Parts: sequence; structure tokens; C-alpha cells
Amino acid sequence: MSNRLQAGGLSLRPLDEAALDLGRLARLRQAIVEADCGAAVFVDSANIRYATGTSNMQVYAGHNPCRYVFVPAEGPVVLFEFSNCAHLSASHPVVDEVRPAISWYHFVSGPRVAENAERWAAELADLTRRHGGGNLRLAIDRVDPMGTWALQRHGIEICDGQAVASHAKKIKTAEEIKAVRNAVAVCDEGLRRMHAALEPGITEQQLWSFLHQANAELGGEWIETRLLTSGPKTHPWYQECGERVIEAGDMVSLDTDLVGAHGYSADLSRSWIAGSGKPKESQRRLYAIAHESLTHNIALFRAGTTFREIAEHAFLAPEPYRDTPLPALAHGIGLVNEYPLLLSKRYWDSHGYDDVIEEGMVLCVESYLADKAAGEGVKLEQQILIGAAGPEVLSAFPMEEAML
Repeated sequence: MSNRLQAGGLSLRPLDEAALDLGRLARLRQAIVEADCGAAVFVDSANIRYATGTSNMQVYAGHNPCRYVFVPAEGPVVLFEFSNCAHLSASHPVVDEVRPAISWYHFVSGPRVAENAERWAAELADLTRRHGGGNLRLAIDRVDPMGTWALQRHGIEICDGQAVASHAKKIKTAEEIKAVRNAVAVCDEGLRRMHAALEPGITEQQLWSFLHQANAELGGEWIETRLLTSGPKTHPWYQECGERVIEAGDMVSLDTDLVGAHGYSADLSRSWIAGSGKPKESQRRLYAIAHESLTHNIALFRAGTTFREIAEHAFLAPEPYRDTPLPALAHGIGLVNEYPLLLSKRYWDSHGYDDVIEEGMVLCVESYLADKAAGEGVKLEQQILIGAAGPEVLSAFPMEEAML
């Protein structure tokens, strides 16, 4: 990708792709050692991207386990690539060897699943024995029962590969932070185009398409959800965009969930009023409280603060809005949504877990409030970098000052 994109004169930071990939691999190897494993196998497409920097049919591979990578604590990184695709990664700086993947999911194997799973396990067991330093504990992020049984028959002890990957990804390298900034910049441009296109008479889907178009044009990859709603569809949250025609005075709320430049995610939420008229007082009040919640909670994210402390001191909405917030206060983010997930005090005892905020983490802080009587909801979200001086908001796209 060029360092300066033509559309809108958008400038992106120069990125050393080799340093990005080598830095991530070093963190991953460290996490494998800390988990007392000899090696790891990653099937999740985001984890393969993190381990190797390679990308091939990311969405397809996300639901079809057609490629995977073997990463020892020390030794050669072996990428098992989709059929006839070895040329895509053969000269990659962190990939030592490319082999054809042995796919054993039912779509390609039919009645031969067990046979192909055995071949798959035998090859990985052989690599673990040769390059695992005598440690037969293998971390793997995704494996169906047939594969689990086959690996165990070969004397392999399976460990939680998602935990290993999450531990590695928690702190971002310097090059990763550049990549995140570029992804957010692309997302900001998409939001700018959407905001300019928002006029009464446009459908939700038509408005959503501006974000897709900007992301694709500016080097992004895909969008994970379709969370854009208007008017009465803004409450409850998690409805997706459709053919509804946006009317004058409607609240329009969205969540980008965008996988952008360099494969990094930009997860921002904004809420706007359609048309040139003044917002209703109920809309203004709802937006102001949601904005206050977001601003208050962002300030809590400082290195050394525990998740529990954040939950204890998080913004408490006034009545009658107290029953509408989402369970999540924030979540980590990198190539996609990542560890950790910080839950509000209300959900802490049933689902929460504790840890510590550290410098170099990138998180998304969320706020959602709804006016049940009016049937409208406001969704706001900012992506932040934890620095020595505190949290830095990464998006330059403004909130709606007129609503405050």
C-alpha cells in the first residue's frame, strides 16, 4: 500500500511489513514458551495472519479450516497453504517452509474425514517431535473432535492455543500501533463519507455501503457485522441494517467493526440525526448521557488499573436509562476483536474476570443508552491506545458537538 492514498488525500504512516511480522512472531514464540508448550498450530485465520503476516481468503478460511500454520517455540515456521497457493507465501520472511494443507472438514472429505484427519495429525505430530525440543504439549486454537483424538493417538497433549495467541496479542508492537493508526484513519474516512451521504430518503443498506466502498478503496479488507440502524430500529441494539428508508429526524446509530488497512481492525461507533432539523430534546439528552458515559470511562483506562477497578468506577447511567447499557465496557482489538473483554459491574459476578491494563494495549470503549419511551438508542465507541500518560483516542472523526 502506498504511504499516501489518493482519495481524499488521506495520509497513512509508512510501515515496515517485515518488522511487523517478525515482531509479532517473537511475541508469539514467547507466549508458547510461557505456556510450557513445544509448539503451536493456528487454524483461525486471524491467528495465522498474526503468526505469519500471510493472508489468503481470510473470510472463507474463517469458516473452512483450509490453511494452518505450525509455529515451534524454536525452529522453522511451516505454513500449510490452501491447494495451489504456495506461491503466495513462498518468499515470506517469517515462513520457513510452505506445504499443502491437509483439509479434513466434511465439505472436502465427505466419508474420508477420519482418514484425512489421521494424515493431518501424523504430519503435525512429526513436526512437534522434531522441533518441539522434546516437549509434546501442542497449543492449538481450533480443532474438531476427530482431530483431537487423532493427535492424542500420536501421543500429543493438546493445550489451549487461543489463550496462547491472546496472551501474545495483548501488547502491541511499535509497528502494530502504526498499522492500527492507519486502519483507524481509513475507518474515519469511511465515516466521513457516510456522514456526508446521510440524507432522508436513503436506506440503511445504501448508507452502510459507503463504509464498505471506502474500506475496499483504501486498502481495507472486510467488515464483520452490519450494525447500522435508524429510528425505531436503534433500540434494542444488535439489529442489522436493512431496506428501511431513513426519515428526517431519525436517530442513526452504527458500529463499524471494520477490518481495514494491513488487516487491522477499527471498531468505532457513532450516532447521528438525519436531516437538517434540530434534534429533539429527548435525543439531545440521550446523546449527552451516552457521551458523558464514554468520556468518563475512557479516563479510567490507565496502565496499572485492574479490570475490577474499572468496573467499580464506571459510569452509572441515571434512571430511566440504567437498564439499557450493554454488558461490555470495553474490549481489546488488533486484527479483530481480541482479549480482554471488560464487563460492567452488573455482569461482573456472573461473567467477569480480572487482569491489569498495561501500556501498549489497544482497546475499544463502548457506550450504548436507549430511551425506551421514545424507542431510540445511541451507540458511541472510541478506540484507544494505552500510553505512559494515559489513554489516547485514536480516531480523529468528531462526535456530534451540536447534540451536546
